[in-house]
Amino acid sequence: MSTPAAPAPVVGFDLDMTLVDSRDGIGATLRAVLAEVGVEVTSEQAWPYAGLPLEVTLEGLAPGLDEGRVAAVAARYRELYPVLGVDSVRSYPGAAAALAAPAAHGGRSVVVSAKHTPNVHRVLASAGLAGAVAPGDVAGDLFAEAKGVRLAELGATAYVGDHPGDVRAARVAGAVAVAVTTGAHDADALRSAGADVVLASLDAFPSWLAGHAARLAGGAPEGPGEARDAPREQHGDVGARRAAGRR
Repeated sequence: MSTPAAPAPVVGFDLDMTLVDSRDGIGATLRAVLAEVGVEVTSEQAWPYAGLPLEVTLEGLAPGLDEGRVAAVAARYRELYPVLGVDSVRSYPGAAAALAAPAAHGGRSVVVSAKHTPNVHRVLASAGLAGAVAPGDVAGDLFAEAKGVRLAELGATAYVGDHPGDVRAARVAGAVAVAVTTGAHDADALRSAGADVVLASLDAFPSWLAGHAARLAGGAPEGPGEARDAPREQHGDVGARRAAGRR
């Protein structure tokens, strides 16, 4: 009787502020579309909304807009973003290596983002990252729990993101919640949200993944809480939460 193949890591990645620094392009596009409806905002005002769905961001920055106008401004944003937002995007150090790392363990990477799906593909291409992910393994227009549903469909064993909503996505998917502090939320906030692992950057991801792949191969329990007893993150080392929580 043949031995079943060991499960391989399938790692989901968020896009904005996880794989790429997209704040300048997002800020420029938000300023442009809101100026068209008479609302002036700065990039600093927009920063706390990083990682949230576009409509939620618009409601927060322009609370005077009714639902219909929010929808219209969101559509205008998605129209302008390829012109105003894509070219300024830069991949984070370690992003390409992180996306490539699961393949070395027989697995693959997927990208699940809140960004409009066509713009996810544009950003990955502009940042030089598109070749590391199959087009069918890229999904957009999803946030938090909705991301988790898609991650579960893709068979994700871990999800990497910068936002508490990404931790919730991992929980829904039954995946390990790996957080990075490259976005608007610091390590304490991400641990409080329930992250299993906190990394200062993606540079530390391949070494963490080696342990994750070994646990999968060895049949060790996987999923939320996997890294609970690992050392806490310090200056880029892998960290782990003590107790799950929610934002």
